[in-house]
Amino acid sequence: MKVAATLDLCGESCPNNYVRTVLALEELEIGEVLEVILQGQEALANVPRSVNMSGQKIVAVERGENEQLRLWIEKVH
Repeated sequence: MKVAATLDLCGESCPNNYVRTVLALEELEIGEVLEVILQGQEALANVPRSVNMSGQKIVAVERGENEQLRLWIEKVH
């Protein structure tokens, strides 16, 4: 999978995590993939759910150490 951009949001709080994710997705072309790195229970719960609700596609998820989560999101619209 080719990643068009990476957004490291470790240390960010909600709702900034989701807002910054949306803004980064707006910069991509349809079909491109954004890698997002999140940390913290609130972000781990809210960002994937909000991305799905917005109609974008999470193509992969990887859990790491220290409550980290990597999402690869394909822009579909």
